[in-house]
Amino acid sequence: MEMQYSITALSREFGVTPRTLRFYESRGIITPRRQGTTRVYSERDRVRLTLALRGRRVGLSVEEIRQVIDMYDPTQPDDPRQTVFLLEKIREHRRELINKINDINETLKAMDEIEARTMATLNRKSEPRTNQLALELT
Repeated sequence: MEMQYSITALSREFGVTPRTLRFYESRGIITPRRQGTTRVYSERDRVRLTLALRGRRVGLSVEEIRQVIDMYDPTQPDDPRQTVFLLEKIREHRRELINKINDINETLKAMDEIEARTMATLNRKSEPRTNQLALELT
Protein backbone atom coordinates (compact mmCIF):
# COMPACT_ATOMS: atom_id res chain seq x y z
CA MET A 1 0.00 0.00 0.00
CA GLU A 2 1.30 3.45 -0.95
CA MET A 3 2.06 5.92 1.82
CA GLN A 4 -0.37 8.79 2.25
CA TYR A 5 0.28 12.10 3.93
CA SER A 6 -1.89 14.85 5.33
CA ILE A 7 -1.18 18.51 4.76
CA THR A 8 -0.12 18.76 8.41
CA ALA A 9 2.30 15.85 8.14
CA LEU A 10 4.00 17.19 5.00
CA SER A 11 4.11 20.71 6.40
CA ARG A 12 5.88 19.49 9.52
CA GLU A 13 8.23 17.15 7.65
CA PHE A 14 9.44 19.88 5.29
CA GLY A 15 9.19 22.81 7.66
CA VAL A 16 6.79 24.72 5.41
CA THR A 17 3.33 26.12 5.94
CA PRO A 18 0.15 24.52 4.62
CA ARG A 19 -0.15 27.65 2.49
CA THR A 20 3.13 26.68 0.76
CA LEU A 21 1.70 23.26 -0.08
CA ARG A 22 -1.46 24.84 -1.45
CA PHE A 23 0.70 27.20 -3.54
CA TYR A 24 2.59 24.28 -5.12
CA GLU A 25 -0.72 22.54 -5.67
CA SER A 26 -2.10 25.62 -7.46
CA ARG A 27 0.95 25.58 -9.75
CA GLY A 28 0.55 21.90 -10.62
CA ILE A 29 3.71 20.76 -8.85
CA ILE A 30 1.79 18.48 -6.49
CA THR A 31 -1.66 17.04 -7.04
CA PRO A 32 -3.20 15.63 -3.87
CA ARG A 33 -6.44 13.75 -4.14
CA ARG A 34 -9.42 14.84 -2.11
CA GLN A 35 -11.39 12.98 0.50
CA GLY A 36 -14.19 15.43 1.06
CA THR A 37 -12.42 18.65 2.00
CA THR A 38 -9.23 16.87 3.10
CA ARG A 39 -6.14 16.79 0.88
CA VAL A 40 -4.40 13.43 0.75
CA TYR A 41 -0.83 13.54 -0.56
CA SER A 42 0.87 10.56 -2.18
CA GLU A 43 4.50 9.49 -2.15
CA ARG A 44 4.71 11.02 -5.64
CA ASP A 45 3.57 14.37 -4.21
CA ARG A 46 6.15 14.05 -1.44
CA VAL A 47 8.98 13.43 -3.92
CA ARG A 48 7.82 16.28 -6.17
CA LEU A 49 7.67 18.61 -3.16
CA THR A 50 11.22 17.58 -2.20
CA LEU A 51 12.42 18.45 -5.71
CA ALA A 52 10.47 21.71 -5.76
CA LEU A 53 11.96 22.89 -2.47
CA ARG A 54 15.47 22.00 -3.67
CA GLY A 55 14.83 23.89 -6.87
CA ARG A 56 13.72 26.97 -4.94
CA ARG A 57 16.88 26.82 -2.79
CA VAL A 58 19.05 27.09 -5.92
CA GLY A 59 16.94 29.92 -7.32
CA LEU A 60 14.75 28.19 -9.89
CA SER A 61 11.37 29.70 -10.60
CA VAL A 62 8.25 27.64 -10.02
CA GLU A 63 7.83 27.28 -13.78
CA GLU A 64 11.42 26.03 -14.17
CA ILE A 65 10.88 23.58 -11.33
CA ARG A 66 7.71 22.29 -12.95
CA GLN A 67 9.50 21.87 -16.28
CA VAL A 68 12.34 19.88 -14.69
CA ILE A 69 9.99 17.68 -12.69
CA ASP A 70 7.64 17.10 -15.62
CA MET A 71 10.55 15.98 -17.81
CA TYR A 72 11.20 13.05 -15.50
CA ASP A 73 10.36 9.72 -17.05
CA PRO A 74 10.60 6.73 -14.68
CA THR A 75 11.34 4.47 -17.65
CA GLN A 76 14.41 6.63 -18.40
CA PRO A 77 15.61 7.92 -15.03
CA ASP A 78 18.88 9.25 -16.46
CA ASP A 79 17.31 11.08 -19.41
CA PRO A 80 19.93 13.57 -20.62
CA ARG A 81 17.27 16.14 -21.63
CA GLN A 82 16.29 16.66 -18.02
CA THR A 83 19.90 16.72 -16.83
CA VAL A 84 21.03 19.20 -19.50
CA PHE A 85 18.04 21.49 -18.85
CA LEU A 86 18.72 21.46 -15.11
CA LEU A 87 22.43 22.18 -15.64
CA GLU A 88 21.61 25.11 -17.93
CA LYS A 89 19.23 26.57 -15.36
CA ILE A 90 21.72 26.16 -12.51
CA ARG A 91 24.47 27.83 -14.55
CA GLU A 92 22.11 30.65 -15.52
CA HIS A 93 21.20 31.30 -11.89
CA ARG A 94 24.84 31.07 -10.81
CA ARG A 95 25.73 33.81 -13.34
CA GLU A 96 22.89 35.95 -12.01
CA LEU A 97 24.09 35.52 -8.43
CA ILE A 98 27.69 36.35 -9.36
CA ASN A 99 26.46 39.51 -11.10
CA LYS A 100 24.48 40.45 -7.99
CA ILE A 101 27.53 39.83 -5.78
CA ASN A 102 29.64 42.04 -8.05
CA ASP A 103 26.97 44.77 -7.94
CA ILE A 104 26.85 44.58 -4.14
CA ASN A 105 30.64 44.78 -3.92
CA GLU A 106 30.66 47.85 -6.17
CA THR A 107 27.96 49.47 -4.04
CA LEU A 108 29.92 48.76 -0.86
CA LYS A 109 33.05 50.23 -2.43
CA ALA A 110 31.16 53.39 -3.41
CA MET A 111 29.73 53.65 0.11
CA ASP A 112 33.24 53.31 1.60
CA GLU A 113 34.49 56.12 -0.65
CA ILE A 114 31.60 58.42 0.22
CA GLU A 115 32.00 57.67 3.91
CA ALA A 116 35.76 58.40 3.77
CA ARG A 117 35.19 61.71 1.95
CA THR A 118 32.46 62.67 4.40
CA MET A 119 34.64 61.88 7.39
CA ALA A 120 37.53 63.85 5.84
CA THR A 121 35.20 66.83 5.40
CA LEU A 122 34.12 66.59 9.02
CA ASN A 123 37.73 66.36 10.18
CA ARG A 124 38.67 69.53 8.22
CA LYS A 125 36.10 71.53 10.11
CA SER A 126 37.15 73.37 13.25
CA GLU A 127 37.65 71.21 16.32
CA PRO A 128 34.71 72.54 18.41
CA ARG A 129 32.34 72.33 15.44
CA THR A 130 33.47 68.75 14.65
CA ASN A 131 32.79 67.66 18.20
CA GLN A 132 29.35 69.26 18.05
CA LEU A 133 28.60 67.47 14.73
CA ALA A 134 29.87 64.18 16.12
CA LEU A 135 27.52 64.55 19.07
CA GLU A 136 24.61 65.35 16.77
CA LEU A 137 25.34 62.31 14.59
CA THR A 138 25.28 59.87 17.49
